[in-house]
Amino acid sequence: MTEPVGGEDPALAREVLRQFTLLQRGVVDCVSADELKRRLASAIRAGRPLRVKLGFDPTSSDLHLGHAVVLRKLRQFQDLGHHAVFIVGGATAMLGDPSGKDKTRPTLSREQVEHNAATYLEQAFKVVRREEVSQGGGSAALEVRNNADWFLKQGFADFIRLASKMTVARMIERDNFTKRMKEGAPIGIHEFLYPLLQGQDSVEVRADVELGGTDQLFNLLVGRDLQVDAAQAPQICMTMKVLPGLDGVQKMSKSLRNYVGLTFPPDEVFGKVMSVPDALMGTWYTLLTDVAAEEWEPLASRDPREAKAALAARMADWLHGAPAGSDARARFDKLFRDKEVPDDVERHLLPAAETPDGRLWIVDLLCRLKFAASRGEARRLIQGHGVKLDGAVVVDDKLEVDLGREVLVQAGKRRFARVARGA
Repeated sequence: MTEPVGGEDPALAREVLRQFTLLQRGVVDCVSADELKRRLASAIRAGRPLRVKLGFDPTSSDLHLGHAVVLRKLRQFQDLGHHAVFIVGGATAMLGDPSGKDKTRPTLSREQVEHNAATYLEQAFKVVRREEVSQGGGSAALEVRNNADWFLKQGFADFIRLASKMTVARMIERDNFTKRMKEGAPIGIHEFLYPLLQGQDSVEVRADVELGGTDQLFNLLVGRDLQVDAAQAPQICMTMKVLPGLDGVQKMSKSLRNYVGLTFPPDEVFGKVMSVPDALMGTWYTLLTDVAAEEWEPLASRDPREAKAALAARMADWLHGAPAGSDARARFDKLFRDKEVPDDVERHLLPAAETPDGRLWIVDLLCRLKFAASRGEARRLIQGHGVKLDGAVVVDDKLEVDLGREVLVQAGKRRFARVARGA
């Protein structure tokens, strides 16, 4: 039988297990779980909090709920007494992270990056604790660093030394680089530098743990290698599931317009969450709340709309404070259920044979309802924010509508239909 981490101290072993269990929620990769347990035990025993690193490149001016997944994990570490190190990628954003990209990303100017970075911290503070903010060092609960502070001061020789720590063979192990090479797609030499720069950040701040999405695992592992080279203990790498966007298919992204921004007003937060496909409730509850599965699963099975409304209200409360959620829900119901929807809305049951998996492309649905004369017109209607499902604006013309329950479809101000899949 394996001895629990904590040795002969039962109280320590229980605390390590408590923290480890909390921190594992929503985690996909942990390199490695045993290392994390040992590092937690050492930190608790010595009274030295772990240094937990999370970085964001300010490639746009907005953070959204997809970013909030890893921000929430950073907050969990803070609440357990550990030290958060938030890195604004003032230098790496100019280079562009190749993670998950099928083509070379355009580089940004320093002015563009600084403009975007100006809003990042205020948005991040909606999730992480902002008290005792430090600009480096000390015992603050949150330490804010900008990697421009070290990278833009280095000379040519420093970058050559850093580049010498990685081989081409190791770099092309990365999935998206391998894929692009097979497809004959170009890979810029500067893209090879990005994982090294992110990894060097871990050396600069002496990270014990680094957080990221699953598409960041390669970069996080490079950080471990560079720390070993610098005679530091290698960081634990923890990746989180990527949050699907409002379309239910692709990851949440501002460029895909399938996102919920952290600065969106309560009514917009509520309405957009109400547009999330029912099938994503489990993922969203797991990644964005602390609600136990035993609490949300029965509600989602019994009344999917109510489960979604509860989640939407929770998100609005989280980002804006109570009673923003309940107020937004009252306005949503009054506007879309009580006032704007006529009493005689026509009901349509679509033959099961025509929707074998219970889903139908939103563009085809609009054409079936004669709300659009063609697919092109349907797409233009959606792109003009003229289509709503259950009162929430449709933002993606690739959306597959779940017809396993009745859905209220609205086109423009006066055209309504209730649609479901028939027998």
